[in-house]
Amino acid sequence: MFHKNIKIIIAGLIVATAICQFTESNIGNGIFLIILTVIPIFLYFKNEFILLAFLKLRKQDFPGAQKWLAYIKNPEASLVRKQQGYFNYLHGIMLSQTNINQAEKYFKKAIELGLSMDMDLAVAKLNLAGVAMSRRRKLEATNLLNEAKKLDKQNMLADQIKMMKDQMKKI
Repeated sequence: MFHKNIKIIIAGLIVATAICQFTESNIGNGIFLIILTVIPIFLYFKNEFILLAFLKLRKQDFPGAQKWLAYIKNPEASLVRKQQGYFNYLHGIMLSQTNINQAEKYFKKAIELGLSMDMDLAVAKLNLAGVAMSRRRKLEATNLLNEAKKLDKQNMLADQIKMMKDQMKKI
């Protein structure tokens, strides 16, 4: 909604207003404004449209997630590096159902930019391993599967990794 620098400016203005409230002996207003400062600072690190797209993806609503991601016009300028990674990660997830070539491009860019959670990184590498396997690049697929297995600490992807390894044996 707002550029990342505008969010910091808004947070600074709210803090300045809170300080003015403290000097005028309006302690309650000042405390409320300090607490209110958390919102623009949180939204600086977590883009609101990416959060809404994640919520839509949880419900398997791909068109809805695509709609929220479409609101981000210039991701390089308006998002922090990790947010750009998640922007590409979400696009990769949505395109992995239809266009595997573009999905590969988005997943590689997401890994390059960085993802905060190991689980998301494991899913991206697992999808890239599937793309490599479909293109008969067995060595690359094996390396990506091993990396995904290392990153999957809760063994949530164990079944998918095992299934892909079984499929690779048939190649």
